[in-house]
Formats: sequence, C-alpha cells, structure tokens
Amino acid sequence: MNKLLNSMFALAVASVTAVSAHAQEIKGDAKAAEQKIAMCIGCHSIHGYQSSFPEVYRVPMISGQSAKYIVASLNAYKKGERKHPTMRGIADSLSEQDMADLGAYYEQHGKIQAVTKTPKAPDAKVAALLQKGACISCHGDNFSKPIDPSYPKIAGQHKDYLFVALKSYKVENQNTWGRNNGVMSGIAKQFTNAELKAMSAYIASLDGEMKVIPQPRLR
Repeated sequence: MNKLLNSMFALAVASVTAVSAHAQEIKGDAKAAEQKIAMCIGCHSIHGYQSSFPEVYRVPMISGQSAKYIVASLNAYKKGERKHPTMRGIADSLSEQDMADLGAYYEQHGKIQAVTKTPKAPDAKVAALLQKGACISCHGDNFSKPIDPSYPKIAGQHKDYLFVALKSYKVENQNTWGRNNGVMSGIAKQFTNAELKAMSAYIASLDGEMKVIPQPRLR
C-alpha cells in the first residue's frame, strides 16, 4: 500500500508542478479582485452559511487559504473535475486572470500569523487512519503547510465540509456531484464514511490559518 501511495504522490506532484508552472505566468492582483468578489461573499463571508447540495454542510473557509489552491480548485470546477453545479457555473464565468486575482485576494484576506505550535495528538484510532492515508505527506506540518501550494491547508476547516469533500472523491459516474482526482480518489476509497468523518473531526479541531470574514455590506 505504501508503494502505491508513494507512486500516486509522485504522479500528483508531477502534475501539480506542471499546473503551478502555468499558473506562475499569471500574477494575481488582490486589489483588482475587490471588484470581482461579489459572487463569493454571499456564501464564503457569512458565518455558518450552509450549502444544501448534495447534503447540508458549511461552505469552506477560504480567507487565508493559499492562492494557488484557490486557482487550482476553481480550474477543477471549470474543467468538470469537481461537479458542484453552483461552483461550476461560477468558475465557468471566470477568466484565468480573474481566478488569479481571487486567489491573491483571499490568500491575504485577514491574514494571520502562521500556525507554529504542535497540534494536539489524535487518539490511537484516528492516528492510524491518518497514517494509512499518509495525509501529512501532502498537507504538511500541522496540516497547514502543504508540500505544494496548490494543495489546500485543511487544519481548522469545517468538519462537515471536510467530510463531504472526502466523500465526494469516492463518487463515480455522477453528473452533478463528486470529484475526479486520481490520488485523492484512491486514498478516500480506502476508508468507510465513518472513518472519514472521524478524520475530518480531528483535522477540524486543530488551530488553522483560515477564517470567515464578513464583508462590511453583510455585517
């Protein structure tokens, strides 16, 4: 299993490196993004805001997330690799420059000092699950320092969102939900939904660098 995971990680890093090299050609402008965030703030700038599809869960925190991950995720929606209908519709309306600008904006939006303290240890069961999935190999120390900036920070993210996201990698042959990613699909399919929920709850309990910041017009 370790050999399989190592091969998948190597493949992922190679593909991400190619995407990252392309992304470097476009420089994001956080100031320009201030005129482009209207489609984002109605969900991501409201504390406790919930999506109702494919089930009820809090939308992810994106303020403080890495710019390159935001660009990578928007591209995944645009290409149909992520199939959430609302997000696909939004991504379809964005140019590469728009995505880069939004990434730059949310990376610095309410930026806080990086988490440096050692995270609390999981119980033995969750520790074994995290080791089996080799989660820290990609998401890095404290689950906040990904090995590539186009991978997400996940520490402190909403547990219900993490659970739904992980489950979505197990979904195949659906037109309106699920995610196509060879590495994450192979990892997620090793676990039962109960195990994914336990892992999500632990990761969400850690101190993270992301938060929800209401816009003045929504306060």
